[in-house]
Amino acid sequence: MAMTTDTHSTLPVEHNPLASMPHDTHGGISNPVLGMLLFITSEVMFFGGLFAAYFSLRANSPQWPTINPETGEAFQLAILPFVGPATILLILSSVSCQMAVWGIRRDDRTAFIRAMTVTVVLGIVFLAMQLIDYTLLGSEGLTLSSGPYGTTYYTLTGFHGAHVFGGVIMLSVVLYRGMAGQFNGKHYDAVEAASLYWHFVDVVWILLFSLLYLFPGKTPTS
Repeated sequence: MAMTTDTHSTLPVEHNPLASMPHDTHGGISNPVLGMLLFITSEVMFFGGLFAAYFSLRANSPQWPTINPETGEAFQLAILPFVGPATILLILSSVSCQMAVWGIRRDDRTAFIRAMTVTVVLGIVFLAMQLIDYTLLGSEGLTLSSGPYGTTYYTLTGFHGAHVFGGVIMLSVVLYRGMAGQFNGKHYDAVEAASLYWHFVDVVWILLFSLLYLFPGKTPTS
């Protein structure tokens, strides 16, 4: 009698950041996630251009921030009472967004809906606080027409705010679809794609906040 021996092969395990993302039936990254990664790549180049323009203007200006003609002193950007708390809220929204992804991955729709709701609310609050801060800066004389400094400030933060608004809309659609039962532990491509975009928006703001509010300025004598 011939004896047969079963051989068991161990499949390779992926140990990279893309391993946990949704994959299609052929093993590749799903189309929504791949499309979002390509879109984010184009956005990186877009914001890279804006950052390059900012540094160019700053390097060729004898003083930065420039002088406020109404006060005779350099423009000042205050972290409190709005920008600092808004930054913290946006970072927390990125955390809650990732918690929503983890929730739907384990097929916990309740956790997903709760975390995504928190993310959307925090995004809206961030936008509201940014608009209030714009009003305050405008009353102090910093407007879009306040020379190169005002132009670059509102261009950088304004484009970012537009991306946050777009992200809120995107996450709201994802939340609505989740509440309608369209996502589960095996189908959450759109959730993953939207979360990637939101994390990108968060990282861009951290860079903007550091550049505009923490990076030291310069005077003609420095």
